[in-house]
Amino acid sequence: MLDKSFIGKSLPSFYATAEAGQLALFAKATGETRPEYSEESAARDAGHPGLPLPPTFLFSLELTYPSAGWREAMGIQGSRILHGEQSFTYHRMAYAGEKLLFESRIADIYDKKGGSLSFVVRETRVTNPRGEHVADLRSVLVHRNG
Repeated sequence: MLDKSFIGKSLPSFYATAEAGQLALFAKATGETRPEYSEESAARDAGHPGLPLPPTFLFSLELTYPSAGWREAMGIQGSRILHGEQSFTYHRMAYAGEKLLFESRIADIYDKKGGSLSFVVRETRVTNPRGEHVADLRSVLVHRNG
């Protein structure tokens, strides 16, 4: 089982920037056909100052940051993890080129199946360069124990 003393602890914060090319590839990969997600001119015509981040892209951007040792410190083994779930609460749009701040904490750790599975709930607040609240991300990592 995982170390539950991590519940409530903050993880190292980090900055990430979405590049326009990444957004266009993500939109294509997810079947997003609206041109404002891949063409600057279409984004501006739709009233955006630049390419908006497609829905769920923040999760992909969060994954680009290395775990910085917190997973290992908790006893998580990479070969034993599964993606449990993710959810998003959006407060405002984010755009290509913005340097976004990701601040995460471990919200909960609980076990199921008699301790054979541990669930790690991570909550992340994302803000833009002006300090405006962009989104709240919630993800659940499942760790197979034993």
